[in-house]
Amino acid sequence: MENQERSTFKFGFNAGAENWNGRLAMIGFVTALVIELASGKGLLHFWGLM
Repeated sequence: MENQERSTFKFGFNAGAENWNGRLAMIGFVTALVIELASGKGLLHFWGLM
């Protein structure tokens, strides 16, 4: 039961929020990596910020 409670979404500081933060960080990192590999440019160059 505890594992199921950790994966539910709740606002505030709790174990479930830490899980979601980690998942979204991993998705963002993989997305940045795919953009860099597909375009041959760094992420900031791809967006025109550098």
